[in-house]
Amino acid sequence: MVISAPLYEFHRLPSFDFPEAGPESDLPAADAVAWRITGLGVQDGERWEDAFARFCSRVDTARVRALIVGDWDGAYQGGPDEVVGHLVAARDRFPALRALFLGDLTFEQCEISWIQQTDVTPLLDAYPALEEFGVRGGDGLDWKVARHEGLRRLVFESGGLPARVVRGVGVSELPALEHLDMWLGTPDYGGDSEASDAAGILSGTRLPRLRHLALRNSEIQDDLAKAVAGAPVVARLEVLDLSMGTLGDEGAAALLDGQPLTHLKKLDLHHHYIGEPLLERIRATVAAAGTEVDLDGGDADEDEDDDGTVYRYVAVGE
Repeated sequence: MVISAPLYEFHRLPSFDFPEAGPESDLPAADAVAWRITGLGVQDGERWEDAFARFCSRVDTARVRALIVGDWDGAYQGGPDEVVGHLVAARDRFPALRALFLGDLTFEQCEISWIQQTDVTPLLDAYPALEEFGVRGGDGLDWKVARHEGLRRLVFESGGLPARVVRGVGVSELPALEHLDMWLGTPDYGGDSEASDAAGILSGTRLPRLRHLALRNSEIQDDLAKAVAGAPVVARLEVLDLSMGTLGDEGAAALLDGQPLTHLKKLDLHHHYIGEPLLERIRATVAAAGTEVDLDGGDADEDEDDDGTVYRYVAVGE
């Protein structure tokens, strides 16, 4: 699986690429779209901050509700520190901003594991009314948010999410957060988490309104399933997502033998390595109780070398 297209919508708004040039009459209303701003690069004559300056001069930024940051001129070469700096400096110009996505790049622009990131804490500090934040890429990513009152949806897309980010979210006070989605990735690309790193999240203590939890796209999916099986936060979830990783019989058995999951509206396990006997148990218990269960992708790629070692793969790596 690769990310082959930019975000079509964000924060329930259609995305719109801020153009290189053109009359202002061709632009949509400031609050009608999620604006994507992308730098053309030094060779083409415009860095991201130049495009952002044009945007601020042509659009009524006081009405902008959602911003998408595209390529900042070679995301594989350096992180978006200057981008973050410009967004922080402009915070007073965006009183209505409620959603921000950092790093909307396709694989043709930069493979997800090559995207250089940075500490995103200043963005959350600068925009206390932000309700939705997403970031793509894990290399260099850091999260040091102590508390954010407004955030309702938080998404990390990566081929390797640093454990410090997982732990950081777990100790952050996020009283409004309803939706958390973390692509943990693999050690090859910086995904160094263990299931214990998610303990703060799974306790739910600092996430009183969490209803949708996705811990996915990892090589530790069985260990996560074991931790989830007895996690306090599960009882109040509506959606549990352990998809896109290497979940197998061991993890599936732990889920089935743990706390009931029949209160869930949806259990998402797609892209898995679960054998048919346990799949049938899931269908006969969780699905039969009325929970929507996604078990697609049971034929996920699996390799075996000459000595019998079996290799399983996450959905999104490089």
